[in-house]
Amino acid sequence: MKKNNRLYYWLFLAPALFAFSIVVVIPFGMGIYYSLTDWTAVAGLKSNWVGFANYKAMFSDFAFKYSFARTFLFTLISVITINGMALLFAFLVTRDIKFKNFFRAGFFIPNLIGGIVLGYVWQFIFKSVVPVMGAYLGIPALEDLLILADPTLTLFGLIMAFTWQYAGYIMMIYVAALLNVPQELLEAADIDGANFFQKFKSITLPMIAQAFTITSFLTLVNAFKQYDIIIALSKGGPSDMYKGEVVNSSEMLAVHIYNVAFKYNNMAEGQARAIVFFLVLSVVSIGQVYYNKKREVEM
Repeated sequence: MKKNNRLYYWLFLAPALFAFSIVVVIPFGMGIYYSLTDWTAVAGLKSNWVGFANYKAMFSDFAFKYSFARTFLFTLISVITINGMALLFAFLVTRDIKFKNFFRAGFFIPNLIGGIVLGYVWQFIFKSVVPVMGAYLGIPALEDLLILADPTLTLFGLIMAFTWQYAGYIMMIYVAALLNVPQELLEAADIDGANFFQKFKSITLPMIAQAFTITSFLTLVNAFKQYDIIIALSKGGPSDMYKGEVVNSSEMLAVHIYNVAFKYNNMAEGQARAIVFFLVLSVVSIGQVYYNKKREVEM
C-alpha cells in the first residue's frame, strides 16, 4: 500500500517536476556551460571553451564592481524604507479609524501597477510635477531639482518609486501579523501603564517577528533584482565619474548584465555575471532568513 502511495505521489509530481526541469534546471545548467565558453548566440557559430576567462574579465571590470556596490546600497535602503513605510501603514489601517478599508486599498493599489508604467508615472512626477510645485510654492531648490539628471540623486529617486510601489504589498503581511497579536496582552500592558513604544518593543515586535522574516526576504530579493523601474525611469543613467572611471549612476546588476549581454553583444560574459548574481543573491537571502529566524527565537 505504501509503495502504491509513493507511486501516486511521484505521478502527481511528475508534470510539475518536468516543467521545472525544462524551464529552470536544464537552462541553468546550460548557462553554467555557456559562461565557460565564448558563446555569442549566433546560429551556426561554434562556441569555444575558455574556462574561467569570462569570470576573470568580470571581476576586473570596474563597471561590474560599481554596479554591484550600487545594487547593495539600493537594496539596503529599500529594505529599510519599504518595511518602515509598510509597518507604519499597517498600524494606521489596523486602528479604529474611519475609512480604514479605503486606506488599505489605496496603499495597495500601486503594487498592481506594472513596473514600466510606474516608472513612466514617476518620470513625469520628477520631470514635470516637482519643478511646477517648486515654482508655485516659491521654493527655488524644488524648481531647479532634476532628480533623474543628477547622478547623486537618481538612486534615491528610484528608491522612492520602488518604495511607493511595494510598501502596500508588504503592508498586507504586517496587517495580518498585527491582527494576530493577542489583545489581552496589550490590554494588560495598558493597565500596567505601558506606553505605545513599550508595548511595541515588548509585545508587538516579538509577536510579529515571523512577519519581519518574510517581508525582509521579499523586499531584499525584489530590490536586488530590480530591473523594469530602472529601465523606465533612468535606463541606468545618468553617467558620472567615479575614481577616474566613467560609470552609470543607477545601473544595477540586473541592468548591467542585460547591457553586457545584449547591448554590447557579449553573451558569454553576461551569462557569467548572471551566474555570480544568482549565487550572491542566494547566499545573501539565505543568510538573511537564517539570521532573522535566529532572532525570532531570541525574541
